Amino acid sequence: MPNPALPKQEGQRQEPKDRIKNFEEVAQGLTSKQAAIESSRCLNCKEPRCQAACPVNVKIPKFIAALNKGDIKAAIEAIMTTSLLPAICGRVCPQEKYCQGACVLKEKFGPVSIGLLERYTADTARKQGLLKAPKPEQETGFKIACVGSGPSSLACAAQLRRLGHKVVVFEALHAFGGVLRYGIPSFRLPREVVNSEIKTIEEMGVEFRQDILIGPSTSVKDLLKEFDSVYIGSGAGLPTMAGIPGENAVGVYSANEFLTRVNLMQAYKFPESDTPVKIGKQVIVLGGGNSAMDAARCAKRLGPEKVSVVYRRSQEEMPARKEEVLNAMEEGVEFQFLTIQKEVITDEKGHVKALKCLKARLGEPDEKGRRRPVAIENSDFLIPADSIIVAIGQKPNPIIAKTTPDLKMTERGTMQLDENGNSSIKGVFGGGDITRGGATVLLAMKDGLEAAGRIDNYLKTQTPKGK
Repeated sequence: MPNPALPKQEGQRQEPKDRIKNFEEVAQGLTSKQAAIESSRCLNCKEPRCQAACPVNVKIPKFIAALNKGDIKAAIEAIMTTSLLPAICGRVCPQEKYCQGACVLKEKFGPVSIGLLERYTADTARKQGLLKAPKPEQETGFKIACVGSGPSSLACAAQLRRLGHKVVVFEALHAFGGVLRYGIPSFRLPREVVNSEIKTIEEMGVEFRQDILIGPSTSVKDLLKEFDSVYIGSGAGLPTMAGIPGENAVGVYSANEFLTRVNLMQAYKFPESDTPVKIGKQVIVLGGGNSAMDAARCAKRLGPEKVSVVYRRSQEEMPARKEEVLNAMEEGVEFQFLTIQKEVITDEKGHVKALKCLKARLGEPDEKGRRRPVAIENSDFLIPADSIIVAIGQKPNPIIAKTTPDLKMTERGTMQLDENGNSSIKGVFGGGDITRGGATVLLAMKDGLEAAGRIDNYLKTQTPKGK
């Protein structure tokens, strides 16, 4: 019988003094004993609010019930009916906003740790050789190109392959995974986890092609000559800068560049790796989202004397996951709240020397409901810095838009879709950050799954190009 009053189980973690010296995974997950206890807390609701709140509709009660019986095979099969990235989602999905936020036990006993249970199931299934690629339905003869290999394209490609279509994924970089690989540090998402889940999709028959930037060499129009449909899931890889004097100085990085150097190019291993990254003794990170926390925590592991996060609102308004903010604080990252960046101060050689800031107070709420920061007059002060990492947002790279004139974009630079999710070009669909402008891994996956359904419906009205 379920017993929600049992102690809520938390996974083991590396100690802060140890983890700031390495890039190994911080959260160690649940033990088998902990997983058994935590799964027994689930009430297995007949109308599961947790499942309804999950953007990819993971069969949560079903997989937890199987896990509680010790049936890992049935548990992973239940998850993989809708998601082929369970080990990734179990680690980086903000469950507190979705499934766990909707758990009926939340107020009285604390929500079931659904994310940790999903991670445990996926990791255990992988270790036991139980991760089996779903078999596609009868081959349809249709062929679809998926642009980008991030979570949106991966979800779309996997679902289309389930339906019997041939799928080719195009990646501009030399390794697959998109933001999962270049944006999220290995201490949050180990590379072997990304590799394993991409391998599952490959084993379904999805083809992956690397080092191909869609736009300059091969255009969307060219793809439509070979493929029956095109899905654009190329993400939001163009950084938004602060727009302050001096930000072109030597020593100012965008979070995209910094995280790509560290995560994809393994700059922390230099000179063993080919890519260096120089940050000096004092580092400032601008921003309050997950990318800012990732950048600050990566910087901390590179050995500076001080890493500071400068955020213009209070801690309560930070969009980053609370868990990641806590991790950063535990690791010694300092926070300057209610602080507005004003100017990058440089030395005579044009290198970063300090950041000029203003103190702020919170004013009236903005259009998103967050209180606006209001600068306090004559409160200027300097924060010494050898490097500054700007992590205040990102938007889609304009390459595809510029090379596809018939593809309508919004004023924000995102891909425009109609009320039915169709783009302005017949047979071309899109989702993830290129349509949202920046969101979570899970919402990107949701877009990919929904687009796969639209593509499948569209193809039912077409004849395969190969026939």
